[in-house]
Amino acid sequence: MRLSDFITANIEPILQEWENFARTVNTPYPTMDNKGLRNHALQILSTIALDLDTPQTDQQQLAKSQGNAPVNPHETAAQTHAILRLIDGYSLDQVVSEYRALRSSVLRLWLAKAFVGEPHQLQDMMRFNEAIDQALGESITAYGNAVETTRKRVLAVLGHDLRSPLGAIMMSADLLQRPKKPDPERQANLTTQIGVSVRRANQIVDDLIDLARFNLGSELPLTRQNTDLTPVCQIAIDEVRAGYPQRQIHFNAQAAVKGQFDPLRMGQVFTNLISNAVQHGDRQQPVEASLEVDGGNVCFTVKSYGEPIGDREMPFLFDPQARYSTYSQDDQKKSAGLGLGLFITAEIVNGHGGSIEVKSTLEEGTTFRVTLPVT
Repeated sequence: MRLSDFITANIEPILQEWENFARTVNTPYPTMDNKGLRNHALQILSTIALDLDTPQTDQQQLAKSQGNAPVNPHETAAQTHAILRLIDGYSLDQVVSEYRALRSSVLRLWLAKAFVGEPHQLQDMMRFNEAIDQALGESITAYGNAVETTRKRVLAVLGHDLRSPLGAIMMSADLLQRPKKPDPERQANLTTQIGVSVRRANQIVDDLIDLARFNLGSELPLTRQNTDLTPVCQIAIDEVRAGYPQRQIHFNAQAAVKGQFDPLRMGQVFTNLISNAVQHGDRQQPVEASLEVDGGNVCFTVKSYGEPIGDREMPFLFDPQARYSTYSQDDQKKSAGLGLGLFITAEIVNGHGGSIEVKSTLEEGTTFRVTLPVT
């Protein structure tokens, strides 16, 4: 049996081998379902089978073996697979290992069931290896390009995010230095603006440090202690109000919401979610925040109105790497920011054993809901 016919006739066993291997790959994200694990394996195998059936001259085979095959003007299944694996948290080594496993499984099954050593079968084996190498090369190139694009985009957004608070600090400092008649109210407003901008720039730096710590394999440090979250949340709201005095923030909370929490980290959670709602919500509508104990859990919600989060953007909210991949760039808004705040928020919530959910519609607004166990 020709190898292309064998692949077509045994597609399900081959895909099951691919899925079984993909299930053993450890990533920072939850285990995917069968569809996610298989990803574009079916399309990759179909492309390889078609390639095996396509007549090829000796010169074309030599060019392919040297990596000089004709460039496909459209995105191939192998390229799409690499981008999706990047978003799913796979390293480049893990993507390469999938192709090694695929090559091994196909040849092992074929040699055991249908290989009889005929000359055309040896030629099929050579062409199969070339096709696998072609797909692997496409995946590696796509993965590397996506990583480089992500790096450049993150640096550009970081520069933009830091420019705003630093510009406000410089302008306020220049105004304070200008010789004018003493005006206590003016001086108080300018110093308040400087304080708000310094805290904003410092928060960006802290988020980058937390991201670097996470990328190095370390968990975010948490110092749990008996904490009343109500005043912690109120302080966060007051800080956001100082930066956005024109926005209305309604806060409804129980008198005391106590438990074992890290107060500084929880302050980050409140600040990130509230400021995110203020920045991206409808400026004519108030932001609604609530904090309460429901059974054995603390529930914190932030609701804002305005343009809803798109279906394509939703899966990337808490993943800064995926937010700037080629797959999500069409959904990025100019005011989207670096996106580290939501990532850090999710890590803090996870570190407390909690969860965070998002619902967003035009009619009901956008609601972030954090649920944390009290102990």
